[in-house]
Order: sequence, then C-alpha cells, then structure tokens
Amino acid sequence: MMADHGGAAAAGAAGTRGPEAAASAATVVTALAAAAGTGAPGPLDSGPAGHLATVAAAVAGGATSPASAVGDGGFVFDAAGGDSLREECGVVGVWGDPASAATVYYGLHALQHRGQEGAGIVTSAPDGEDLLEHKGLGLVSEVFANVADLERLTGHAAIGHNRYSTAGAKSVRNVQPLVATFRDGPVSVAHNGNLTNAPRLRVELELRGSIFHTSSDTEVILHLMATSVSSAGELSRRVADALGRVEGAYSVLILSRESLVAVRDPRGFRPLVLGALPSGGHMLASESCALDLAGASLVREVEPGEMLVLSATGMASYFPFARARRRACVFEHIYFSKPSSVVFGRSVYASRVRFGELLAATAGVPHADVVVPVPESGVPAALGFSAASGVPFQQGILRSHYVGRTFIQPSQGVRDIGVKLKLAPVRSVIAGKVVVAVDDSIVRGTTSKKIVLMLRDAGATEVHMRIACPPIIGSCYYGVDTPDRESLISFRNDVEATREYIGADSLGFLPLDGLHDFLGEEADTFCDACFSGQYPILPVE
Repeated sequence: MMADHGGAAAAGAAGTRGPEAAASAATVVTALAAAAGTGAPGPLDSGPAGHLATVAAAVAGGATSPASAVGDGGFVFDAAGGDSLREECGVVGVWGDPASAATVYYGLHALQHRGQEGAGIVTSAPDGEDLLEHKGLGLVSEVFANVADLERLTGHAAIGHNRYSTAGAKSVRNVQPLVATFRDGPVSVAHNGNLTNAPRLRVELELRGSIFHTSSDTEVILHLMATSVSSAGELSRRVADALGRVEGAYSVLILSRESLVAVRDPRGFRPLVLGALPSGGHMLASESCALDLAGASLVREVEPGEMLVLSATGMASYFPFARARRRACVFEHIYFSKPSSVVFGRSVYASRVRFGELLAATAGVPHADVVVPVPESGVPAALGFSAASGVPFQQGILRSHYVGRTFIQPSQGVRDIGVKLKLAPVRSVIAGKVVVAVDDSIVRGTTSKKIVLMLRDAGATEVHMRIACPPIIGSCYYGVDTPDRESLISFRNDVEATREYIGADSLGFLPLDGLHDFLGEEADTFCDACFSGQYPILPVE
C-alpha cells in the first residue's frame, strides 16, 4: 500500500555532495549576485539577488539552500524549507472530439490515483483564438463541482492533469496544465515525470531574464520553448528543441490553437498510451484505464523518444531525439498504476498476481492459516500468494474508501492517525490464526509496524509479513515519491533488523533476481534503481 512515504525528503542526489559542489555553489552564487547588480549575495528574502543566490545554492546543494520539493512534474524550489518529494501525476489529452473537456474530465477521474492534490483542464476554443482553462486544488470532482466550469471549456481539443501532493508547494499556481502566451499564440503544458537537470536549467534561464511564476520544473519546459532557436517555427520544432535540452523522465502533452503534441522521453520512464475515440478523435493518457472509462480503444503505447503531432492534417509521428535503451519504471507495475491498466505492454493486474506467486515460492509460510492482503494494492499479490501456496485468501483487513491515501499526507502525525482511520481488522478472520499479511512495499516501515500491531491486537497468533517487491534501497529521481535513502528502512537495515523493527514473526521480500526472471528478456529495459541502486541518469548538480 506504499503508505510509508509520507512527507519525507527526496534528496536532489543520493549521498552528500563533495567540496567541488560547494565551490561550484560559491561561484554560481557570486555570478548570480553580480548579475543582479548587488556584487554579493544577500539573504534568501532580499529580492532578486537573494532569490537567484537561493536558486544557485539549491542547484549545488549548499547548506543554506532551501530544500527542493517537487511540483507537478518534478523539481520545486521551496523557499520555506522542508522535505523534498518526488511525485506521480496523471495526464490526459484529446484531439478531434467535440466533447473534449468532458472526455478529459472522465479520463482524469480514472487517473485520480495518480494525483489527488489538484486538477486542471485546458481546451482550445472553437474560434481558434484562445485557450480556455479551469484548475484548482482538490479531487477532480471537487475542482469541477460546478458543472458550468466544465461546460465553458468548449473546443475539439483539450489536455488535463492530476497533481500529486507535495510538501511546501501546495498552491493553485503549481496546478497544471500551465499556460503561457508566446508571440504566435498561447501554449499549454501538462507533464508527468521529473527533470533531473531542472535546477541548473532554471538558473540559466533566470540569468537570461526569464521570470518564473511557479515552483514546478514543468515551467522550465515552457521557458525553454519560448527561448528556443526554433521559436519562430511550428510548435513541434520548438518542443523538440526544448526537450532536447532536458534530462530525466517526462511524458508531456502540449496544446496550442493548431495542434496537440505528445512526447515521451527517450528512455520511456513514465507511461503514455494512445487511444481511439468513438467520435473518431484521438485520446492520450498516462494509463489505459483512462481510455476505458472514456470509451476509447487502446491503439498502442507512445514509444520512448516519440513525438506525436495531432493537427487538422491528421497525426504524424517523429523521433527527434537520440535513441536510448528503454528504462520503463517497474514501480508502475508494483504500486502506482491501476490494476485494470495495461502499462508498458503488460497487464498490471497479471504482474501483481505473479509477484505474489513468486513470493510464495521463495518465502512461503507452510503452517499459515490465512493470507490477508493490505488493501488495496496488496490484493492481487495476496491472491497470487494464496493460489501458489494453497493457503486460503481472506479479506482480513478492510479499508475505508472515504479517507485519502496516507501516502500523500505531509506530516507524520496525520499519517499515524490516517492508518487507523483507513484500515480496520476483521477479528473473525484473524483471531487465533497464523496470518500472512501481503503488501506491495515497505518504505520507512512505520505503516508496516502499525499493521503488524493491529493484526496482533485483533488476535493473530503469528504475523508473517510478505512484500511483493525487493527491498527499496534508493530514492527515485524520475517522478516517484520516495524519501531520501537515509529514511528508507531497507537502506539502513538488513531484512532481520527490518523484521525486528516492524514486529513481525518473519519478513520476506520478492528477490530482485526473481523480479528480473519475471521480466525475462525485457528485464534490462526496466528501471529498478530504487532496488538495485543502478541509476540510468543521475541528477545534475
């Protein structure tokens, strides 16, 4: 259930930066202060020079830098300090559908699990003169509670975004899609992922005079487009030029008055699929479940490094970036994606069931009486564990669907009470039994500890915790919300020490080589850096 993440920090890079970074920070701070006309950096709140010094310090990771929290697509400068998070988001795009806003609305509903802090929709007006937008904080149903807000978003093309919760950056300004006006008209961007070189690009852009209005790395894309050498050309050329300068993970939708552009980064970290609508239009979404709800049929994945351009002349496909080996995020199949989705060409549900089967084979509990899933994401793996082991499956823990996921709560105190509000044991299933509790992952260990205690309080004679993924030992820099590695219990402890901390009678993880065996020939095309520590791209300091 991945509730252990909470509001902890996700460092800009694993480990401590060395003296070279500190020297670089001093150099950049001095240069920025000089550019601002002060000659020396001032305090963090002392106007433009202080702001630029703050940004430079954030890039180099100096001790005086504000913590960097991630916004809609990635990096956020949090001048108030606090923990730094990586997040997941959901994007939806529609072209050639008279009811484009409504279609995007239902797509965002299907992707609500990918982001619950804010939502927004932007459409291309029928008169072709402007982009119409509505966005706000809250769930999709809350942001569009007034039907009139959706009805005024007319037009045949639209993009939408669900934003995931972060610390220190909860502002409607950071809710996407973002809209900017260029010389040849307005442009809107929706982004899922994280740009690993966003801090440095932001410094460069600010030195050249760019003024940022949000704390999101997504705005970096807009400024790169505005300053592109191809700025006088068509939208797709500006997009290719801008994204050619960024590094990291992105599935991006960009809407103008004339076209909708969809791009997936060359390594394909984040998912993006193409669908066909009954109206004859096209639909793009982070997951296929959004297509299902909108009545669209799945056509195919947008390929890593591919740019799709939809316009009045039809749909064109380009590959404007250098080829790279695919590094699809395996965690989409472990936790993030909806079980009904097909992601990276694989059924998410089937993957999770198989993880449970493999877990039973490597870490079975022969004398167990019952297999109990930690809802909701632990259910398919528990079913697989039960089927493979022959131990009966029972819903021994029930979840309240009227409480938000503790995964997105910013404070430990809220998370603690959140577990009790959200999960309730079924004593008739648990009392007097040897229980195997199956969950998708352990991050900090705090939630697992509470679940073990809850099962014991409900009368379990033994509690054996089984985790349907390998131990998480590293932070993610590509768009998933994980703490810094020092906060990860499996980075600090071996399995036995982790077992002792959570209070279980035994603890078993899906082995990394078992995960690789499941992925087969595709194993080296998935990113498993949070398990292996092997990062395809490191953040740029």
